Amino acid sequence: MVDSPQGNGIISSYYNREATSETELVEQLLDIGTALSSTYDLAGLLTLILSKSREITCSDAGSLYLMDSTDSMPKLVFKVAQNDSRPKVSFREFALPLTDQSLAGYVAMTGESLNLSDAYELPQGVPYQLKRSFDREIGYRTRSVLVLPMQNREGEIMGVLQLINRKVSREVILTLENALEVTQPYSDWEERILRSLASQAAISIERNQLQESIENLFEGFVKASVQVIEARDPCTYGHSERVAELTVRLGEEANIVTSGPLYSISFSDRQIQEIRYAALLHDFGKVGVPEAILVKQKKLYPEQLEVIRHRFALAKRTLQMECAQSKYSYLVEHPSHWHDRLPREGCAKCQEMAQMDAALAEALEELDGYWELLLQANEPSILAEEPLAKLAALAGCTYKDVDGLVKPLVTSEEIAQLMVRKGNLTVEERLSIEAHVTHTYNFLKRIPWTGHLKKVPEIAYGHHEKLDGSGYPFGLQEDEIPIQTQMMTIADIYDALTAGDRPYKRGLPVEVALRILREEARHNKINPDLLQLFEQRQVFSVLGHTLESDTELETA
Repeated sequence: MVDSPQGNGIISSYYNREATSETELVEQLLDIGTALSSTYDLAGLLTLILSKSREITCSDAGSLYLMDSTDSMPKLVFKVAQNDSRPKVSFREFALPLTDQSLAGYVAMTGESLNLSDAYELPQGVPYQLKRSFDREIGYRTRSVLVLPMQNREGEIMGVLQLINRKVSREVILTLENALEVTQPYSDWEERILRSLASQAAISIERNQLQESIENLFEGFVKASVQVIEARDPCTYGHSERVAELTVRLGEEANIVTSGPLYSISFSDRQIQEIRYAALLHDFGKVGVPEAILVKQKKLYPEQLEVIRHRFALAKRTLQMECAQSKYSYLVEHPSHWHDRLPREGCAKCQEMAQMDAALAEALEELDGYWELLLQANEPSILAEEPLAKLAALAGCTYKDVDGLVKPLVTSEEIAQLMVRKGNLTVEERLSIEAHVTHTYNFLKRIPWTGHLKKVPEIAYGHHEKLDGSGYPFGLQEDEIPIQTQMMTIADIYDALTAGDRPYKRGLPVEVALRILREEARHNKINPDLLQLFEQRQVFSVLGHTLESDTELETA
């Protein structure tokens, strides 16, 4: 019969079917490999592994466990379960010790596969067993079972894949009554294929966990860097986190715009993460700014003011001493006689003494006035013309030091600091502060960012640039500033205006801050479309900020 034409036809048909099946399987495995390599979400990856394994073997159900070796007692964590015949049954994650006598526990401990034709009929003495309580709870009958270790290239077990009830037909729904009729054992061929797939899945899980570890490393590094910034400048505690929250929310809101000039803006999850890291690290360069300048609250440094106070005190004491010496010299030069001690109107000596006292009082009063002027000018507020003129007069005041040398009461450097018209920084100090963006860029560009984070340095670099070219450090124009940076700039200015943790100023109400931002947009400093989105979607609400009413928003 085998040599007959009919027999040859049967054999040929059989091998054709086998070849077709193998070709389909190869294509299916290639598709699975591609899917596994392109999935980065762990939950999605585990679901994909289990569903594809069930699809290849026509399994009715299955589950997947991952190894957890974070403590001294490794355990298996039940992560995913699927069941076509009981789709409404919910599964929850739980952990079980490796010493457990479950099928998955045995495979995880030994690295051996289990291929059971009927899990209810196990040979006596085997060190594993099926826990039937779960079947009883959901009204199910587990029969054929294939349990496979998922091992990486080093042979380390990453998890366990468990397939349940290989069906004779994909469309069959298992019941307690038909379970024995519609299920069949897993073949050796399926076991070999699935073991290979399990190893591939283990590598994908390892890659996913490695990716997660890298992201956790970046996250830890960024958080540590933020702590360094805040340790240097405690006055701005929380600023970096708030700017990141605002910028990320603004980016998310831009993603859902359906019309207008922002319609073309779209950020992936990875780009949002890139924006977040850039915002968190945008001020890291402050570590390169001298601490005295960084935390400066007034125009003069505290130690400078203390030195000047001592000079004023010495000047007053010198005037008092000189007055006393003048009185003494006068009395020596004009000795008294007995009749001079008699009270008489208009005593010349008394008049002379009174004049000396009056001159001293006037000089002391003038010093006190200069001191009050100095304290007023030391505040980081806008300086009016009158104090500026008086400061110029103060610049010419002198005193005698302990060695009798005549020196300026306030040095030219101190006068220059006091005559700063707005704020509290001199030109040189402001340049030092502004250099923090360059320090930030030079620091961030040395970090080997992964591909989807490579723009972090560039995004952070330009957060003080303005659309009209008036910003720093490069004076970039609008089309040269990344849109992510433009979003961060709005968040940075908003937080600087509303933050209540600055000792040198009070935080402004939301309405006032928005009014200032609108003025900035009107003068083409910041992006008006992004600012409008910032207001309309109330992005600031992520910080717990609210507007009192819509009317106040319109009139602010």
